[in-house]
Amino acid sequence: MTLHVDLLLTNIGQLLPMRSDGPRSGKAMQELVVIEGAVLGIKAGEIAYIGTDDSEVTADTIIDCEGKLVTPGLVDPHTHVVFGGSREHEMALKQQGVPYLEILARGGGILSTVQATRNATMEELYEKASFHLDRMMTYGTTTVEAKSGYGLDRETELKQLKVAKELQENHQIDLVSTFLGAHAIPQTHKENPEQFLEEMLALLTEIKEQQLAEFVDIFTETGVFTVDQSREYLRKAKEKGFRLKIHADEIDPLGGTEMAAALGATSADHLVGASDEGIRMLAETGTIAVLLPGTTFYLGKSSFARAREMIEQGVTVALATDFNPGSSPTENLQLIMSIAALQLKMSPEEIWNAVTVNAAYAIGRGEEAGQLEIGRKADVVIWDAPNYLYIPYHYGVNHVNKVIKNGKLVAERMGIRD
Repeated sequence: MTLHVDLLLTNIGQLLPMRSDGPRSGKAMQELVVIEGAVLGIKAGEIAYIGTDDSEVTADTIIDCEGKLVTPGLVDPHTHVVFGGSREHEMALKQQGVPYLEILARGGGILSTVQATRNATMEELYEKASFHLDRMMTYGTTTVEAKSGYGLDRETELKQLKVAKELQENHQIDLVSTFLGAHAIPQTHKENPEQFLEEMLALLTEIKEQQLAEFVDIFTETGVFTVDQSREYLRKAKEKGFRLKIHADEIDPLGGTEMAAALGATSADHLVGASDEGIRMLAETGTIAVLLPGTTFYLGKSSFARAREMIEQGVTVALATDFNPGSSPTENLQLIMSIAALQLKMSPEEIWNAVTVNAAYAIGRGEEAGQLEIGRKADVVIWDAPNYLYIPYHYGVNHVNKVIKNGKLVAERMGIRD
């Protein structure tokens, strides 16, 4: 019986379907099914056919992939894409060795972004974030997590979340929203951070009613929020029905990784200073480690997260850009894949699992994104590469040939299509 589809991709050199019943951890991250000489059919925005024989398939449109690599759209599970302003002027200060606290005192750092975000209108934030999402899409990313956290007050945090919701409704990329009101301690609450956390918790009912976020996150680090403060904050958020994330142990091993695992957080992110016990608990509980090597690279740090030990102990590892104006100003998840290979010593197979299947599960989209399977939405990337090894190997450039989102061609060699 002949199958008719809207779009047929033929002459695929390598197809990575990335099919999985759940997130992949430990040795399973080495598993990678590769279909040579594949054919992929798309109908009504969904995958309708995967095979190696197109003799029984007809199509309205055919794309000859000319032996190129084809994969699911990439998933970026940790970004701060909605923000105002920019901080390029701080790079020279950092190069001169000016301490971050002094940059803060000069009006820079996160407080600079907070002020710019407070001053920006919703329309300005929407246009700026849309620009960055467009760029992410040209790099092959089709699903993105978006955090608030540059308001540190009721009005601006809600403004960021409402912008993210509008983008989810209108932009071609799928967005998953996270409330990160507890991103830093504002100057007005330096002596009483608990009061600030109570003010952020007071927003959760409104956020839930307006469906502005699925996850709640907090920055647990020296000089920000303690493990005890974070535990109580996240516990209350969980009681309100939110899923949990945490910025944990980015610099100092405070125990945030252990806390995330104990609370059943969906993911714990950063983890450069994660302890041996924290790594063991991640493996035991299934909390996903979202690693952000681009941040470590950009800040000039010598110690990266211990990805090899995590994987060898059975942890589920995902990768993300941490796109933000202060510590990782890049929309390019392909670059993160290369840094993961060079600095985290992850294999190509592990990297592909980390930016598709595992990244999708890290933001609650494991059943929708990160895999090519009949009946799933057709988020597909055709790469200017002969095989999957090539993408992390050839770094610093954009390998995307075409991006297909929900069955429609949306980006092609750096261009955005309406």
